[in-house]
Parts: sequence; C-alpha cells; structure tokens
Amino acid sequence: MNDSAERPNPDDLLARVQKQESAAGKGRLKIYFGSSAGVGKTFAMLSAAHRAKQEGLDVVVGVIETHGRKETELQTEGLEHLPQRPVNYRGREFTEFDLDAALARRPDLLLVDELAHSNMEGSRHPKRWQDVEELLTAGIDVWTTLNVQHLESLNDVVGGITGVLVTETLPDRIFDEADEVVLVDIPADELLLRLKAGKVYMPQQAERAASSFFRKGNLMALREIALRRTADRVEDDVLNYRVEQSINRIWKTDNAILACIGSSAGAENVVRSAAQLARQINTSWHAVYVETPARQRIATSQRETILNVLKLAEQLQAQTAVLTGNDIATPLVRYARQHNLSCIVIGHDAQRRIWPWQRRVGDDIAELAPDLDLMQIGKPEKNASVRSQSTYADDANQPHDIKRYVWSGGLCLLTALVAAPLLHVFDLANIVMLFLLTVMLVAVKFGRGPSAFAAVLNVALFDFFFVQPRFTFSISDAQYLFTFFIMLTVGLITGHLTSRLRFQARISSLREERAQMLFEFARDLSGALQVEQIVDISITAVKRAFNGSAALVLPNLDERLQPPQPPGQCDDIDQGIAQWAFDKNEQAGFATDTLPSSEYRYIPLRAPVRIRGILAIKPGNKRWLMIPEQQRQLETLASLIAMALERVHFVDISQEMLVRMESERLRNSLLSAISHDLRTPLTALTGFAEALSLRNNLSPEKQQEIVQAILESSTRMHALVNNLLDMARIQSGEIQLKKDWHSLEEVVGSAIRSLAPLLASHRIVTHIPADLPLAQFDAVLIERVLANLLENAVKYTPSGTVVTVSSWVDRQTLIVSVVDKGPGLPAGLEHNLFDKFTRGETESAISGVGLGMAICKAIVEAHHGKISARNIVGDANVVKGAEFIFELPWTEPPLIEPDDSDVIELEK
Repeated sequence: MNDSAERPNPDDLLARVQKQESAAGKGRLKIYFGSSAGVGKTFAMLSAAHRAKQEGLDVVVGVIETHGRKETELQTEGLEHLPQRPVNYRGREFTEFDLDAALARRPDLLLVDELAHSNMEGSRHPKRWQDVEELLTAGIDVWTTLNVQHLESLNDVVGGITGVLVTETLPDRIFDEADEVVLVDIPADELLLRLKAGKVYMPQQAERAASSFFRKGNLMALREIALRRTADRVEDDVLNYRVEQSINRIWKTDNAILACIGSSAGAENVVRSAAQLARQINTSWHAVYVETPARQRIATSQRETILNVLKLAEQLQAQTAVLTGNDIATPLVRYARQHNLSCIVIGHDAQRRIWPWQRRVGDDIAELAPDLDLMQIGKPEKNASVRSQSTYADDANQPHDIKRYVWSGGLCLLTALVAAPLLHVFDLANIVMLFLLTVMLVAVKFGRGPSAFAAVLNVALFDFFFVQPRFTFSISDAQYLFTFFIMLTVGLITGHLTSRLRFQARISSLREERAQMLFEFARDLSGALQVEQIVDISITAVKRAFNGSAALVLPNLDERLQPPQPPGQCDDIDQGIAQWAFDKNEQAGFATDTLPSSEYRYIPLRAPVRIRGILAIKPGNKRWLMIPEQQRQLETLASLIAMALERVHFVDISQEMLVRMESERLRNSLLSAISHDLRTPLTALTGFAEALSLRNNLSPEKQQEIVQAILESSTRMHALVNNLLDMARIQSGEIQLKKDWHSLEEVVGSAIRSLAPLLASHRIVTHIPADLPLAQFDAVLIERVLANLLENAVKYTPSGTVVTVSSWVDRQTLIVSVVDKGPGLPAGLEHNLFDKFTRGETESAISGVGLGMAICKAIVEAHHGKISARNIVGDANVVKGAEFIFELPWTEPPLIEPDDSDVIELEK
C-alpha cells in the first residue's frame, strides 16, 4: 500500500481550515503547566519572557503572584508592569488585575499568572480565565500558569488523592484549546526540599502544606496525572499534525488498540480482552464491526448479538464504529491509519477458513500493513465446542437462505427449458451465454452464495441437456471438460463481482439517502423563523429517518419541560425521564444506561450556549438505535434541531433589542427636539409675562407688540403639541377617515387663512382651475397636510418669496403641488424627508421636531395616495426651489339632482 498516494480526508481538512479561520485575528495562549505549586511555572514563564523581550517583543506583566519567593521577584525586574486595580472587599483594600488597562495598553505579549484565580466581587468577570479569553479575542498574546488540580475534570480525582478540595477550577476546554502547553516538572523529593528551604511558601505556610497537601505520595500522584494529561494534549497535537500533513502510516507514539468485532459467539471475549489490555497499558481503544456482502445476510439473532457487543464496547469506554467493505482487512487498516491505532485485536474465529483457497484475515492485515501489531484472542472454553457461524459464507440453514437457493435452482431449470428448443438454432457457445446470463441475474438478485450454486448447477444442466451424448453426464469429447471449467470459472467470477457491486451500490445508496436527508433537513431548518416551524420540520425528518414516533419536549422560562410538541402526539412520553435527561445533559431511556426499559430514547438538544430541550423518539425498529451509525445520525439531527432553536431564540432577542433600540432612538430624538423647540417659546412667554408685570408704563403699541409675540409663541407651542398628538393618534390607529365630496379650492383657502400670521412675510399664489371637480377625502386631514406643507415652505425660504399652490386632475388622480423659491432640499434627503424626526440642514436655527412631513405622509397614505418631494433645477443645474406633490385617488363625483325647494325657488 502506497501511503503517499492516498488523498487526505476532505472533511478533516475542511475542519482544520475552519478552525484556522476562527482563530485568525485572535491572540495565542501559552500555558505553563505543573503538578503543584512550587515546581517553577512562574519562574520559567518569566525567564522565557525575558528572552522574548530581547527578541524585540513588547512584553508587559499583567499580574504575577510571587508568594514571597525572592528568585521569582528578581525575575520580574526589567519588565514593564501594569498598575493593579484597587478593590475594596469587606472593608479591606486589595488589588486585582486591571483588564481595561491591559486592553488599552495592547502589548504584544501579556503575562497573567494563576489562570484559575477567582476575581473579587465587582470585577467584569468572576474568573481570571474569562479575562484571558477577552484578551485573546482582542488579539493579545497571553502567557499564563496552571496547576493540574485546577482542571475541572480532575478536581474530584485530585481531591480524593490529597484530601483537599480545590474550589478554583476552570473548564478543560481552556487547556485543550491553548495554542501551546509547556510542562514544568521536578521530582517529588526535590519539590519537598524546595518546600523546606522556604522557596515555595513562607515558613508557617510551608509547615501546614507539608503536613497536608505536600506529602510525597500526593506529589508523585499529582505528577503522574499532570504527565498523563499533558501526554493526552500532545496526542491531540500529533493527530492534528498527521491530518494536516496527510500522513497515513502509523506512528507508534501510543499503544492504542483497535478491536475487530465478528459475528461469532466469541465477539464479547474479544471486546473484554481488548478493554482489559487497554486498562493494563492505560491507553485508549476502539471497537469496530466490518459489514461485508456476506455479513449482510446473517441471521437477525446474530445481528442483535453484534449490536449488543458494540454497546458493551461503548460501556467499556471504547469508541465504536460500523465499517463497510468488500473484505474485512482493508477497512480495518484504513481505520487504524486514520486514528493512529498501532495494535489490532482479532478473535480466533476470524482466522478460520471455510475454503482452502480463502485467505486468513490476519494474513490480509499483515500484507496490507506490516507496520501494525496483530494480536489474536483465543476462544473461551465454554464456547470451544460450539461451532460458530461463518463470517464469510452464507448461513444456508436459515429459511430465507433456503428460499434463495431454491429460487436460484428454479431459474437455472427455467433457463435450460428455454434454451432446449434453441439448440437447433444456435451454437452451443451461444447457449452457454444464456447460462452465464442466468448466473449474473441470480448474483444481482440473491447474492454471492446462490450465484455460486447457480454456476455449478448450470454446468451440470448444460452437460446433461446439451452436450453429446445428451441426457447423460457422459462426455464424448474431452474438450468439453475445458468448456465446463471455463464456464464454471466465468460463472463464479461473474457472480462474485456482481454481488460485490450490488453490495457497494446498496451501501452507497444508503449513504446518499442519509446525506440527502440531512441536507434537506438542514436546508428546511435554515428557513424556519418560528419554533412551531422547527417542530414540524424536525418531527417530519425524524419520522422519515427512523419510521417511528417522535416529539420535541421544550422548556419554559423556569427550565421546566412543557408537554410534547406537537400537541396530541406521543402522549405516553415520561416527563420525569425527559426532565432528568434535560437536567443532567445525558441521554436516557431505551438502549441507554438510564431507565433502558422505556420505549422512548430521550436525547438532549445540545446547542452551543445551553440545552434547548429534549428529542424523544420511539423508532419503528428498536434495533436501529443500537447501530453506531444510526446513533450518530440521530445525534446529528438533534444537534441541527438544537442550533435551529437557538438561532430562532436569538433572532427573537435581536428583534426585541432592535425594537428597544428604535424606541430609545425615537424617545431620544423626541426629547432632544422638545427640549429645544418647547423650551424656546416657553422662555419667550416667561420673558414677555415678566415684562408686562414689571413695566406698568408701557405704551399701548408696545403692549400690543408683546401680546402679538405671546400669541405667536403660543401658536408655535400649540402646533408642536398638535403634531405630537396627531402622530401618536395616527400610529395607534385612532384616526378614522371621514371622507366626503369637497372642493379643494375651499380646503386650500381654509389652510391659508389658518396660517395667516405665519404666511404674512410671503406671497401665496394659487393655481386651481375653476372647473376643478369635487374630490372625495377627509377635509380636516387634507387641510392639515396643506397647512404643514405651507408652513414648511415659508420656514425654509427667505421672506418675500413666492409659494405656489397648484392642483389638477390627471386621469384617476388628484394632484396637489406646493412649490417654493428657496434653497431646495439637501442632497440625499428627498426620500428620507418624510421619516419621523427628519429635518433639514438648518435644524439648529429653525424650530420643529421633524414630524410635520411624517404626518403628511401618514394622512396621504391613509387616503391610499402618495407624497413625494424634489428639487426644481434650472439652467446650469442650479436649484431654484423645492416642490412637494401629493396625489389622491379621484373618481367622478355623483350627479346632484335638484330637490323641490330648488325648483320652487327657480320658478319664483
């Protein structure tokens, strides 16, 4: 086998690329790891920091805990220190690491000692490792220190050894995701000498430590745990490097074991022996079952046995998988190379040969991978006298196998009967082709065993019915012996190849179906925007995949599971088991270690942030949940459902936040506008009132001037309050249109009269045809639109300019235009002018809250019309003013019949 010729796994490479992309722009984390305090982690980190500084890096000490060690304090000299943040805790002053100062300083390398440290109350994060994560996200490289007892997964183990329970812990993922881990280690005797010499703790602390934690047995055990934990970390690095470099050959860095499970009664013995061997050498192990074309037809009882053995392997801490292939050795070797497993364990029955020409599995493995260690497990004594069923040949004693052989024989006899009348038409060579065709058809339909039987039977039938002398097995010409041999050989080879292709096609079809189902499921979930849609899509997909019952059990705000979704289905779900699986984040129910008698399997919906619920499933065939591939498919479905639920949850949160932000923006805009535009007239009113009260000798003209100013300020305040109230009523839907037939000329005149004081400094010109027909609209609201447009025109145009109001009917539309001779609209504001709180560029000098145009738009759209604004451009692209146009639907007004009183009046 040529390792260099094999392509790397695309999925592994894609995962590697995605990991590198996620790490791009983040800082690198380097952990100095030790078995206990005093081994020299901080000293080693500071020594390396000095070397990094000499190489030109900007190195800063964020926080260093020297614990009074003089050697460590000397190492801190020459390095820049960040000032510590003072913290008052229970009346005493302490100092803590200043995260904000570190983010503002942004050095190339920051030293942060004691990664598992708990921060004081009032800090941004409760744990120092959370501070480090924020630093890494900001792109700052961090070096830190950590003891083995602070790893969360080892906390109970260390506590059981030392009798001391450590409360400051951190998740193992921080250690596993670190870019580099440096093990700092010294022997236990040397560490005890350092403790006695006062190089670890102060004298009083050292005495207490020596009598409790720092006992020689404890230190040796902690050293072993630290070494093994570091070795596990290095093993992961080695596997990642092998994937990155596409290395397929085995590196015997670890005696990892691969157990091959067969279909015989000794499979359990293989699993237990492999598990015992893995415990003895303290290594990981895998257990796999290889599905071949022959094994596809094993009895149901045997398949149940295989699934139970796989479950036993999982209980014994093995990673399990079901492989497929035309033989056993090739998938085994490929799996071993992918996972760097140096030892393959097979059972005694795997070495059996049914036919003399068959090769042993061990021989195939040795030929394919001579660098692998091969171990054979003997058959247990209690099963030694029991003949195990073949792993290579079909079980002919099974009823369904007998039927396949009967059908094969019947097809051969039918071929002979069909070919008999053709003997006088075709040569014997063509008759042979019919028998070979039958062998191929049998192989496609019934498999390899019946095809071999058909090949032998066809040779006999051909000899008996078609070779002279006919109807005997005698042979007159010795050349027919060669014909029979070729015919038999071609039939066997054809049947074998056809059966193999049939098996591969079936496996490929199943994989394609699973991949297609997952693709469609992920695609449908990506478009779901509501929890109900996710429930419907998920239940449909799970039922399609497992042909059974399924439901989602989702929690409420109090983390208590609610009745299953969709309602009315799977009412027999045990809420207690579901709640247990939800609280413990573990699978429960059928084929698990927790309440396996339940008919349902309860799978937690694990999302990146939290558990989103429980998927309860009762498959049509319970054996499916015992197959590792089916279990992984079910876990994949559960993971996709969980991520979809979490996505919808955060979409709801983001929408809520957007609404809050928009409300806050509107509130701030409103307050900002009111604070200016309402305060100005109020201040003027106050000043005018004081002038009237303090000056009794004012002339009548001066009093009239002040009264007029008071009136104008009051009018401005009244208009401002009306705008606010109108917008509130429009948005709440309280305004109801009162449409009637009106003359637009009268409405325009009424609007101009209502703004007479404000329009006094401008000349208003109207161009409304005398024959303009009546139009149906709410006169009060349209008058408000015209008033706002006129007020806006005179507000933004110089005094003395002309404001023109025009109107006409174009087909089924009444068009009203208000044109001014001002500076025009600011560039880019034509489309946003009608949004709430939008004002012109001179808003600081001109009063208003930006609601007038928004009210106009709301009123016109309520009439099913539209409003727009544009600049009037003259020669040389010079802006000569602005034009506001609104359009209302128009229909022919009804004819008005004169009543009797009108007729009498005319006669008089």
